[in-house]
Amino acid sequence: MRVDGFLSLSAARVPDKIALVADGRRFSYGELDRLASALAAGLAAHGITRGDRVLVFLDNCAEAVIALFALLKAGAVVSPVHISTKPNKLAYLIDNCRASAVITKTRLMRVLAEASAIAKTRPLSIIAGAKTQALTEALSFADLVASNASPPAPGPETDIAMLIYTSGSTGQSKGVMMSHANIDAAAASIATYLGNTENDVILNVLPLAFNYGLYQLLVTMRTGATLILEKSFAFPQAVFETMRAERVTGFALVPTIAALILGLRDLEPGFVPDLRYITNAAAALPPAHIDRLATLFPTTKIYSMYGQTECARGTYLPPERLADKTGSVGIAIPGTRAWVADEQGHKLRPGTIGELMISGPHVMQGYWENPEATARAIRPGAVPGENTLATGDLFYADTEGFLYFVGRKDDIIKTRGEKVAPKEIEAVILSHPSVAEAIVVGRDDPILGQAICALVVKADPALTEQDIIRHCARRLEDYMVPQSIVFRKTLPTTESGKLNRRLAAESLVQ
Repeated sequence: MRVDGFLSLSAARVPDKIALVADGRRFSYGELDRLASALAAGLAAHGITRGDRVLVFLDNCAEAVIALFALLKAGAVVSPVHISTKPNKLAYLIDNCRASAVITKTRLMRVLAEASAIAKTRPLSIIAGAKTQALTEALSFADLVASNASPPAPGPETDIAMLIYTSGSTGQSKGVMMSHANIDAAAASIATYLGNTENDVILNVLPLAFNYGLYQLLVTMRTGATLILEKSFAFPQAVFETMRAERVTGFALVPTIAALILGLRDLEPGFVPDLRYITNAAAALPPAHIDRLATLFPTTKIYSMYGQTECARGTYLPPERLADKTGSVGIAIPGTRAWVADEQGHKLRPGTIGELMISGPHVMQGYWENPEATARAIRPGAVPGENTLATGDLFYADTEGFLYFVGRKDDIIKTRGEKVAPKEIEAVILSHPSVAEAIVVGRDDPILGQAICALVVKADPALTEQDIIRHCARRLEDYMVPQSIVFRKTLPTTESGKLNRRLAAESLVQ
């Protein structure tokens, strides 16, 4: 199935059912589908056609949902971008995929204008809200939705539907190519093990620009459920009031949100009575947190999961096995396979550490215009047309096949559910005139998964930790800003004189 079919088929089946609650507005499936079709026609009228890449640079809002499905209806490739993305990174994304358009909001126009001044590609700018002098040639989102034309005919499900950027070991983000068929397989599998139906009401506080948040929307639309879209979890009590008022049955969190919930006082067990399940991805929840969540939500199933952008989800731990499989991320999601392999790709016996391999119809097509990286990550699958993903993560399996995460093969830091390339942060730190040397490592953290730490050699003795953090905050996405800075007189090196990341990380625990 094509991903735009998630919305159109649900609209045909339950046109009057509420599909989306966002920004104080309620949209039925029929209305949401009509708006997406109208925008698709407007985009097509301005030259957006099959295969064009379009960045959706929006927060969690109704326009983001409409834009996503409109672009898919128009045959375009959606590339969601987080709103904390800085101009230099946005310019890179625009140029890397040769974007035909960027859809954004008025308050982000300054960032887009700065990115446009750097980028070589000249995409259309489409603004949801009032335009300013920053982008006088921008098109109006509202005007495009007012189009009376018909959207173009859809392409096959083998077309690329989304290009989702994720950090790479070289420091440059790589575009993960997910076809309509890949996304359909992932969404169907997730809905299967979570038991999603059109009776579910799912609340999402995670950014739609992140894979985990994006699939809250996709699974909802595919099953005909209702999505309550919040911009963040900054005001937990307000979110809880919404959950009770809307009778929310599904809630996705990450360890930082779990820690925040568990730090609140005066929460009585069962305070969200309709909540059927909680899911957790990104870093694994500490067992103590799982126990406390189970006490607060006594009738709620808790799902621990593992995934990568390259496959959306890889494994899940059935809630009934939480107690006897402490620390496990479970088994392969339905319709897929996951196993631990040696360097030749052969399956290893239980208890032996190796690389986690994931195979199935949900595995990406590859990295956008990066055949070298694709060749390192993708192997032919056992079924024609399917791929096997070499995750780069070290695991072992127990005698029942339940999988346990051990560590990472490369230097990528996984924090708050996002993969971060140390080299990208190092480049920013080294751009500070008072920094002589820098190396970035991840430190194990029970909440973040890994916390970002920078070891720095000063060029100016007056340099402070806050100077570097402020410098990074102005140039990097929020989740990439280091949590701590450690000053050193020298940094460890290899015999050849290169900075040694492993020794740097080890020095922090000595």
